[in-house]
Order: sequence, then C-alpha cells, then structure tokens
Amino acid sequence: MRNHWSSQLGFLLAAVGSAVGLGNIWKFPYITGMNGGGAFVIVYLIAIVICGLPLLIAELLIGRETQKDIVGSFKSLSKNPLWSNLGWLNFAASFIILSYYGTVAGWTLDYLLKSVTASYIHLPAEEITGLFGQLVGDAYTQLLYFTIFMILTVLVVLNGVKKGLERWNKILMPSLFVILVIMFVYAMTTDGAAKGIRFMFYPDFSRLSVDGVLEAIGHSFFTLSLAMGIMVTYGSYMDQKESIFPMASRVAILDTVVALVAGLALFPIVFTVGLEPAAGPGLIFKTLPQVFAVIPFGHQLSLLFFVLLSFAALSSMISIFEVVVAYLIDEKGIGRTKASLIMGVAVYIAGIPVALSYNVLSDFTIIGMPILDGLDNIASNYMLPIGGMLTSVYVGYALKKEIARQQIVDSDKLVKVFNVWFFLIRFVTPVTIFIVFLNKIGLFG
Repeated sequence: MRNHWSSQLGFLLAAVGSAVGLGNIWKFPYITGMNGGGAFVIVYLIAIVICGLPLLIAELLIGRETQKDIVGSFKSLSKNPLWSNLGWLNFAASFIILSYYGTVAGWTLDYLLKSVTASYIHLPAEEITGLFGQLVGDAYTQLLYFTIFMILTVLVVLNGVKKGLERWNKILMPSLFVILVIMFVYAMTTDGAAKGIRFMFYPDFSRLSVDGVLEAIGHSFFTLSLAMGIMVTYGSYMDQKESIFPMASRVAILDTVVALVAGLALFPIVFTVGLEPAAGPGLIFKTLPQVFAVIPFGHQLSLLFFVLLSFAALSSMISIFEVVVAYLIDEKGIGRTKASLIMGVAVYIAGIPVALSYNVLSDFTIIGMPILDGLDNIASNYMLPIGGMLTSVYVGYALKKEIARQQIVDSDKLVKVFNVWFFLIRFVTPVTIFIVFLNKIGLFG
C-alpha cells in the first residue's frame, strides 16, 4: 500500500519546502534587483497565476491519479512513446540538478561557518568579495561540504514519507519562516526601509526590458519546482479526499510570499549601506557579506541568514532526491533504505566532477562552460522548459479531460475554477513556457 501524507499540513510544508529553495532566497532577490524591482514583481505575480499555478495543479493531478513515481505515472497514463517517456525527461532533469545542487548548497554551509566564527566581519570589502573565489577554488572544501549535504539528504529520505520528508519539513519550514520574519523586521528598522519597499513595489516599467519580462515568467515556473517530477511524486502521496486546487493555491501563495519577504528583508539593508541591488548572482555570497560586515548586529544577521539559506537548500534537495528514490522503489521494487543508498552513491559520484568545476577540472567544459554552469544551463534552459511545456500540452490535449475533471472538481464551486484552469493549461501555459524557452536558448537575443 502506498504511503500518504499524514495530514494536509504535512503535504503543504513538504511541497512548500520543495518550492522554497535557493530560488526564493537567492535568485528571486537578485533577478528582481537586476530587472528594476516593482515592474518585474508585478509581471512575476501575474505569471504565477497564468503559468506556474496551472502547471502545478496539472502535475499534482497526474501524481494522485496514478499513485506512482514520475516515470511510472506517464507510462501508466499513455501508450504513446512521446508521452509515456516524458517521465524520463523529468527524472533526468532531477538527477542532473541533484549533481550540482549539492555543491551550491555546500556554499551556504561554508558561509554559515564563516558567520559562526565571524571570520569576515571586520575584513575590507575587497577581501570579503574574494572569499567566494577562494571557496570555489578549494577542491577539498568543495568536496567536504558537498559530502555533508549528500549525507544529510540521504538520511532524511531513507526514513520515508512521514518520518523523513514530512517530519523534517515540519522542522525546517517553520524555522525558515521565523528567521525570515526576524530579518524582515530588522530590515524595516533600517534607513533603507522606505527605499527598499519602493524598489520592490513601485512599478517603473521603463526599467523593465523584454528579457526582464521573460525572466519573470520563467522564474514563476521554476520557483514552484515544476518539470522535475517533484510535484508529480508528492501528488502521488496525496489522499483522494484532499482537494487539489486549494492545496496547490496555498503552495503557490506561500512560495510567493517567501520570495517577496526575502526581497524586503535584503534590499533595505543593501540600500542602507549605499550598495546597488543589481549585483546579480553575487548578491548573496559577495554583496551581502559586505553589508553584514558594516551594519549593526551584522554578525547575528549573517548567522541567521546563512542558517536560513542552508535550510532552504536542504529542503529543496530532499524533495529532488525523493524523485529519483521513488523511481527505484516503485519501478524496481527496491526497499526505501537500499534505494536511498543506491541513488545517494550514484548522485555523489556524478557530483564529484561538479564540485571540482572551478579548481581541479577548471579546464574541462560542457557546452563551453565550467561543468556546474554547463549542467545548470542544460537543465534550466532546455530540460525544464521542454518538460513543462510537454506536460501542459499532454494534460491539455492528450489526457482524458474527465480524469482531470475528477481530480480537480470535488465540489460544485470548483466547476468554474476547472474551466479557467483547463483554458490556461491548453492555451496560455504552454505558449508562455515556449516563449521563455526560445528566449533562454537565445533566439530573441
């Protein structure tokens, strides 16, 4: 008999734990900063409704209908090779992302240790900026933190749905929310609070380019952990009595709130010390440490922030790892403990070259990029958009409409919701994802 979440709260925290990762705490603030703030946020919020949420609902209904892993779900729904093999694309994306996510997650542990020891608090700005280069250039340190993260991930997942995924997300997610609120409250007391709020919510569309619009749409899709099998797998653990639309909506809302609060917690303190928000990917590991080094209570804030970032990274990695482990359990009949150990070793071996991307193997490239960047480019710019687009097309056109209706409509008031969702999943979601995909591969550039 298949395991199910013990409660709606258990599913909600696990799903939000998957969605709330480095994308919310790291990527959303820096891409918002690079694209002018308020106007970008408005486009992002609209995109969540018309693109992210419809696909999230589609993935959950596939999982709950089939009660199987990502590969088994599509195989059981369709005999057409185009659709029956779609699960493999999701599976492959998860495996590739796992191979480099552990290394990126390891960076958060390194900066957490630096925060505990206050090693950078009194350093000049140039030296603080250089710390990140020293980190990625140190092969032993990279491998050490990657190993720690993999061990933590395997230990959580091998304990199962209720005692592993659910139990740990009940610890990680409330802790993450509390830390984020503390940082937000502090940010609102700084001199840059008003400027930060205005930057986040005052729309100046003259600062938003076409690329910025497409970036907002793309992030609305990626932030909800879509097209990598997570939500299909989590949906398969849902009880038939639970209503998909309200649960999906809560996941999307909480994920969005975390992203917005993260921006409001970071931008005011960045403005307070006179730095620019458009720092790009270096915002977290280069700009913010400079900020923490000079603001009041910077040491304490640094410690809180990197605990927050580590929790977010771990919760996401757990959910991605569950996808590949569930495949071995469902399709190969392997026990959870053995499946977790097998996949843990496989991902670890695949991740070793990634951890060495910027040091020992710095001369080795994938599509002209360092190994980590190349794998991220393949997964994020090709596999996820194609997987999401094909999933939305499948659910909108190939899946029997009655299956979707039965999974979504469990009361009369949801009939109109279903009709709106069905329109979006057929005509809006796949088109927007396709446009984002064309932009990612440089067709509009």
